[in-house]
Parts: sequence; structure tokens; C-alpha cells
Amino acid sequence: MEERKCALVTGSSRGVGKAVALRLAAKGYNIVINYARSKKAALETAEEIEKLGVKALVVRANVGQPEKIKALFEEIENEFGRLDVFVNNAASGVLRPVMELEESHWDWTMNINAKALLFCGQEAAKLMEKTSGGAIVSISSLGSIRYLKNYTTVGVSKAALEALTRYLAVELSEKNIVVNAVSGGAIDTDALKSFPNREELLEDARNNTPAGRMVEIEDMVNAVEFLISPQAEMIRGQTIIVDGGRSMLV
Repeated sequence: MEERKCALVTGSSRGVGKAVALRLAAKGYNIVINYARSKKAALETAEEIEKLGVKALVVRANVGQPEKIKALFEEIENEFGRLDVFVNNAASGVLRPVMELEESHWDWTMNINAKALLFCGQEAAKLMEKTSGGAIVSISSLGSIRYLKNYTTVGVSKAALEALTRYLAVELSEKNIVVNAVSGGAIDTDALKSFPNREELLEDARNNTPAGRMVEIEDMVNAVEFLISPQAEMIRGQTIIVDGGRSMLV
């Protein structure tokens, strides 16, 4: 049985997910890297992680599909026999105006961004019970609580993710599992490149963030690291907004 703690970060081949995986590896966690498409990036991330003296397990799985989730967690159990931290970071979405949305766009986005938390959460909880507890943190965004152009499917899926965070927090507390979410302002990552109004979002973040600078990936990682720490034990079912105060301004 592996004694070193283990963390799963979905969508961890790049961006916030990769940064979280590297931070947890530096803290001594074995890491499960999950990706859907970018195999090369996932393998490069694994290499960086193993240089930190811990193990990295790379698993391809589209977390929008429950059968793929089951297979992912079977691999984790076979390799490490435990799970202590689950960071629900994988996200996707179709960015279109409301009148252009189709059922497939809705299903694709809701499955990866919201349904995945429920079914990954169930599997994570079963493994976490073996070591008497753990922590789950999801990555959300401000589109869950306010309007962002072309963001309907993603915004609604993130609102569902935040609501589900509250329900999981209550029901998994009896298993000593702490569940929260971190919602970020606009960050200049690969994910933002798919936004038609990317420049507008970045310009707004640069000019209108009370903290005087944009949110960086590291700011999100710091919040995740705090929420999985013993110091955050009594924070449950919350979505912590990391946006330098941007959402305070109308």
C-alpha cells in the first residue's frame, strides 16, 4: 500500500490544472494526470512531476463520460491504492450566443463541467474513505454568477458545479471529506484563446481589477492549496472568488 498521499487533477496537461499538479507534487503528493486530447503535454507534465521525486500516473479519460470515469478511478486504485485530493479542473464548452445553441452543445458542456463532478466525486469519496478522508476542490468561473458574452453553456454548467459543491460538502462531510470550489477572474491561459472576445476580457481585467493587476494562475493555485490544507477544515461547500475584487464593480 502506497503511503505517500495521492492527488488527482483532471485536465492537468496545461494551464491551471498543470500548475496545481506541480504545486501538489512539490508538496510530496503522487499525482494522477488526466487529459482528454493533449497526450504530449500530459507526458511532459508527468516528466516535470517525476523530477520532483514523486510518481506521476497519466490517464486519458473524457470525464464527461461516466464509464471513462470508472476506468480512471480503477487505474488510480490499482496504481496507488488511495486518493487524498481530487481537483476537478477539466472543463470544456461551446461559446455561442443563446440563439445559436444546440442540444449537443448543451450536453457536451454540462457533461464535462458539471456531471463529471458528481460521478468523479462519488468515486473519489470511495477511495478517500479508505484513508479516513480527503478534500475535493473544483475550478469555477465568474460566469456562474454574472453574464459573460457567448458564455451561456459554460456559465450555467459552472453554476451547477457550484450548487453541486454545496450538496457534496454536506453529504460527504460524514466521510471527513471537505468539498469547496475556487472561482477565478479572467486569466491569460490557453483556455481563453478560444474566446471570440478574448482581448476585451483581458483588457477589462488589466484595467478594472481593484487589486491593480490581473489574476495569475499562481493565485488560483494558492487558493486550491489552502482549501486542501488542514487550515481550511471548517470551510465547506463554499466557492472562493479569486478575482482581485473585479466582481465587486458593476
